Amino acid sequence: MSETIQFRMGGYGPSTSSHSRALEVFAAHLQEEKGENIDPKYFWNVMDFDYRADDLLWMVEQGILTLCYFSSSYLSDRVPELNIIDLPFVFDSTADAHAALDGELGRRLSEKIEATTGYRVLGFWENGFRHLSNRLRPVHRPADLQDMRIRMQPNQTHIDTFELLGAVPVSLDLKPGIEHIVTGKVDAQENPLVNTLTYGVADHQKFITMSAHFYGARILLVHKDSFDSWPESMQNSVREAGRKAIEFQRATVAAEEQDVRDKLVSLGCSFVELKDDERQEFKDRITPVIDKARRELGEEWFDLISG
Repeated sequence: MSETIQFRMGGYGPSTSSHSRALEVFAAHLQEEKGENIDPKYFWNVMDFDYRADDLLWMVEQGILTLCYFSSSYLSDRVPELNIIDLPFVFDSTADAHAALDGELGRRLSEKIEATTGYRVLGFWENGFRHLSNRLRPVHRPADLQDMRIRMQPNQTHIDTFELLGAVPVSLDLKPGIEHIVTGKVDAQENPLVNTLTYGVADHQKFITMSAHFYGARILLVHKDSFDSWPESMQNSVREAGRKAIEFQRATVAAEEQDVRDKLVSLGCSFVELKDDERQEFKDRITPVIDKARRELGEEWFDLISG
């Protein structure tokens, strides 16, 4: 094909993040396949341009950007089935999560997203397990969270979970969430370790509990109308570039985990490793969230978790 396609790719992290570097892998593979027909443009962090992080969603859906990655939690109000990923303690390991998202669960979720939004789905990137950080005290059990104000993503399942655990959820997009962390308007937040480091949270919250309470998936989304307008060979190349980027991004996250933890320690953070009975107490407290999801989503979606 002779027409040059400008790939405008957006994210909400620094150029050094695994997600940003994976965008470069995506573009490099596409250029290798299509040569000069691909013109990549990168907007590493839209918050640097005074946008909110979640503005990426409408920017891609309207075709202002061609592609972005974003947390699955932000789409769950439009695609309720995505709540299956957001349930607390639903995956025991990253290997289990990858197997489900690369298999039938991921296929079915992609169908649901594409049926109700303006996106095509290229796959699921790794955001890692989410852990708790706070500025007040070590957290070993739900009682330690009592009345603790915690910044949450705007996701009802997440909010319900931490209400059951005794905390006070404060639902905020990323940029205002960071501002509340800096000013002390919230006491805690929950994120993968790399985000706790990258977003500067560790400068303000020194107590980290390795709770692994939620698994974080970020969806690789393409503007549907653009994708559908490309020839089949181009669509196939884009999907293959997405697979290459997913492989790279996941491997990078795994390799960086210990380095990130070491850096957090150097910043004065202390870590709580939950004992089996402590973790079970968290699981017991959030049972109503699981029971509600079973009623609303149906057992078939839970069957897909285990493949």
